[in-house]
Amino acid sequence: MPGRPGDEDRDGRILLGRIVAAHGVRGEVLVRSYADDPAAIGAYGPLAAPAANRTLELRVLRVTAKGVVARIAGISDRNAAEALAGIDLYIDRAQLPAAGEDEFYHADLIGLAAVAPDGAEIGRVVAVHNFGAGDLIEVALAASRRTEHIPFNDRFVPKVDVAAGRIVVSLPEPSDEDGPPQG
Repeated sequence: MPGRPGDEDRDGRILLGRIVAAHGVRGEVLVRSYADDPAAIGAYGPLAAPAANRTLELRVLRVTAKGVVARIAGISDRNAAEALAGIDLYIDRAQLPAAGEDEFYHADLIGLAAVAPDGAEIGRVVAVHNFGAGDLIEVALAASRRTEHIPFNDRFVPKVDVAAGRIVVSLPEPSDEDGPPQG
């Protein structure tokens, strides 16, 4: 699932990564890749970098615990690499493979209505997160300023219908340890 939550830009491009920092003195950069396989970020061809007003061609050198170390065509020193820190890297949606059965791009989930199994309105999906223990959808609750993080699995999200613009959500039962609702 390439892309981060809500990271489809106005032109329909999907966020595939972000240049985090310069790496070393020869112009290499550290990239946070949002591709399922972090090294695959270099396989999509030139990536749009709207904030830099150009496209960037990455050649992946290695994957580390901190991110992907890559070279960018035309960047050969640390100063030039440092100037790219914070730049988001996008790909045209058409360049991504079609999602498989029961697979979804984050951008496809953002904005979907969240409804209970009985059809009652719960809210709207505002983000998809993964903090290391699996994907969570963040739902802005209807008639509330609160959001709820829900595990994105068959138990809590038994049905996703992108074409209909909705997902069915079974909210987790609060435990006594959760305390009173905050809001």
